[in-house]
Amino acid sequence: MASVLVPVLYIGIVISSLLIFSHFYRKRNAGKLYASYFPSHPERDVYVTLLQQNDPPVHEGLLKAALIKRAMTDVGRVVKLREDKPALQNLLQKGSIGDDLWNSLLQAEKELEAEIMEVVAEANTFVEGWGAIIFQTAGELIANEKMRNALDGTAASRANKEQRYGKVGQKIDLPAMQPVMMAGPPPPGTPAAAMFAAAQAQAQLRAQAQSQAQQSPVPVASPLLATPGKPANGLAPPVPGRAETITSNGEASTPSKSPKKNKKRK
Repeated sequence: MASVLVPVLYIGIVISSLLIFSHFYRKRNAGKLYASYFPSHPERDVYVTLLQQNDPPVHEGLLKAALIKRAMTDVGRVVKLREDKPALQNLLQKGSIGDDLWNSLLQAEKELEAEIMEVVAEANTFVEGWGAIIFQTAGELIANEKMRNALDGTAASRANKEQRYGKVGQKIDLPAMQPVMMAGPPPPGTPAAAMFAAAQAQAQLRAQAQSQAQQSPVPVASPLLATPGKPANGLAPPVPGRAETITSNGEASTPSKSPKKNKKRK
C-alpha cells in the first residue's frame, strides 16, 4: 500500500508546484510593461496639442490635416505589423527570439486597435461618416507620397549616374576607319579569292556600262522645242486618207482598195 502512495504523492506535488509557479508567473507578467514595438507617435501628439489649443482656436482645416496625417502613420504601422507578425511567430516557434519581443508585438497590436478606433471617432466629429473612409484616403495619400519621392529621386539619380558614367546621349568620337590595302590578290581556292573575283567582275561591268552610256547617249527631244510640222518624237504623222489598223500581232496593216477599182485594172 505504501509503495502505491509514494508515486501518487510525488505526482501530486509536482503538478501543484507547476500550477503555483504558472500562477505567479502570469501575475507578474500581467503587470509588466514591455518595450514599445514602435517609437513615439508624434502625429498623435500634434493633433492632441492642436485640439486642446483654445486661445486662439485652431482652424478646422488644420485639425483635419493633422488628423489625416495621424491616420497615415497608423496605416503604415498596420502594414508593418502584418508583415512582421508571421515572421516573428515563425522565429518564436524555432526559439530564435524570446517572449519579450513577441509580447511587445502583441501589445503594440492592441494599442494600434485602440488608436484606430479613436481616429474613427475623431473623424466622425468633423463630418458624419468620414471615419469609414479616412483610412482609405490616408492609404491613397501614402501611395501618392511614395510616387512623388520616386520622381524627385529620379533627377538626383540621373545626375549621379551622369557624373559617374558621363552624360547620357553624349556623342562619342570614334577613330576614323582607314581603308585596308591588300598587298596582292588572295590565294586561289579561298572564299576571299571568290569575293575578290566577283568584285572585279562587277567593277568591269559597271565601267563598260558607263563608257557605253557616254559614247552613245540617247537624245531626248523636248515637246517644247519641236518644230512646226515635225513631231517631237521623230515619227512621221499619219497620211490623211490612209487608215491603218493594228492587228492582233501588233503590226499595222492598210485596208485594201475598193472592188470597183480592182475591176477597172483587170
